Amino acid sequence: MRYLPLTNEDRSAMLARIGAASIDDLFVDVPESARLSGPVAGLPNHATELAVERHMGALAKRNLSAGEAPFFLGCGAYRHHVPASVDHLIQRGEFLTAYTPYQPEIAQGTLQMLFEFQTQVARLYGCDVANASMYDGSTACWEAIVMARRVTRRNKAVLSAGLHPHYVSVAQTMARFTGDVLETALPTLEATTDAARLLDAIDGETSCVVVQYPDILGRIGDLSEIAARAHEKGALLIAVVTEPVALGALRAPGEMGADIVVGEGQGIGVGLQFGGPYVGLFACKERFVRQMPGRLCGETVDAEGKRGFVLTLSTREQHIRREKATSNICTNSGLCALAFSIHMTLLGEKGLRDLAMLNHGLAVKAADRLAKVPGVALINDGFFNEFTLDLGREARPVVRSLADRGILAGVSLGRLYPGVAALERGLVVAVTETSTAEDVEALAAGLEEALA
Repeated sequence: MRYLPLTNEDRSAMLARIGAASIDDLFVDVPESARLSGPVAGLPNHATELAVERHMGALAKRNLSAGEAPFFLGCGAYRHHVPASVDHLIQRGEFLTAYTPYQPEIAQGTLQMLFEFQTQVARLYGCDVANASMYDGSTACWEAIVMARRVTRRNKAVLSAGLHPHYVSVAQTMARFTGDVLETALPTLEATTDAARLLDAIDGETSCVVVQYPDILGRIGDLSEIAARAHEKGALLIAVVTEPVALGALRAPGEMGADIVVGEGQGIGVGLQFGGPYVGLFACKERFVRQMPGRLCGETVDAEGKRGFVLTLSTREQHIRREKATSNICTNSGLCALAFSIHMTLLGEKGLRDLAMLNHGLAVKAADRLAKVPGVALINDGFFNEFTLDLGREARPVVRSLADRGILAGVSLGRLYPGVAALERGLVVAVTETSTAEDVEALAAGLEEALA
């Protein structure tokens, strides 16, 4: 096939058809401050390959990787140990270069992997069925809200104050184009969740209630009462899990009545990778399966009666008429889903439970130690491996000060909720199996000095 570039006349005709005066009009939603008016400052227009390698290497050295310092960052992306065998297996050619398995007869390995992945996610979430993955947790959350609208034929979603603000932001961005009404609120630096607010907000116009478990401050709530109230009003309960390892210790959301469970799978098998790519998880009750976005792999038999795998449902716009599609997400995170599945297989049920309890035990010890630092208060009554500290003063300068000393102390709520004075004292600290006693002591000593 020949590549025929557009002419100026072609571009003008296309712009005229959509009512745009110029190509710049297509980027009006991008803030002016974020647009480039010329080449990137500091980069030459051209350079030799050797010069580029040296320049990129120098830039890379400015990064501080998670393994080079005491690391307590969390809030949706977690540092866990990923066995070397995971990376070895996903680098195999048949997996690394595999694309969408349109032809099942020659994609049995990929399809079987996705089938096993779906089974693992469904069991982890306590649901009947799971899809072959989404982009990430935030887009999976939005897709769940849209799915609830299709099921209930309502368009008001009630979002918990404990839902990750980035997930809320994604939902708000997409709702601008769909007409969905999102009821949101800000969290407070206290031990209790906003369950009472959610119960009061559910009415006959509500499509769904969205609750994070554990929430952005690490708090853990019982979802059963919220699920019962939602179902009483004809609404659905959507549970969001940003730390999959937590479900090795906590009751699965599906077992507490959640209709749709979504979240981020990065914590199992996928490294931090400076922010991505990650893998979105999506599961639901069986009666809603035809409204579930993405793809679903199923098991069958071939003409000779042998076990085989196929794409059972593919309700995305690439497969069917666009107006009939349940989602316009055009792919799954296949390689990251494979990494998740391999790591989960290596752990097994007992291994996941042991890993979860190790995380929780270390977090409890860390919380006890940090709460002894003068001026620091622990707000959580209960948590898994992530908790929130009240530093008694704005947390962002403290975090920056500790980062300058090589300690990544956690995520300041002032960063997540800029301009909200009531939250600026909060510091969310995540402790995993990679955190040592020496790391905790370094953080405690750093906080004592910074707060003195």
